Amino acid sequence: METLEFVIYPDGRVQEKVTGIVGASCAEVTAAIEAQLGQVVSMEQTSEYFTQPTQQSATATAQATYSSW
Repeated sequence: METLEFVIYPDGRVQEKVTGIVGASCAEVTAAIEAQLGQVVSMEQTSEYFTQPTQQSATATAQATYSSW
C-alpha cells in the first residue's frame, strides 16, 4: 500500500514520509506537493528507494534423449 505521511511542527516545518513506493518513482509522486510546501531542507532515502522493481519470467527447456541399445 502506498502511503504519504506528513508531520507538521509548530515552527512550520513539515516532515514527509513515503512508504510502499519502490524505486525513485516516489520523487515523482511527491514533487508537486514539495513544490507547494516550499524549500526542501533535507532528504533521506529509505531502503525502498534503492529497491528495483522485480520482473518475473519463466523459460522452460525440454530435451529428449534416446538410447540406441
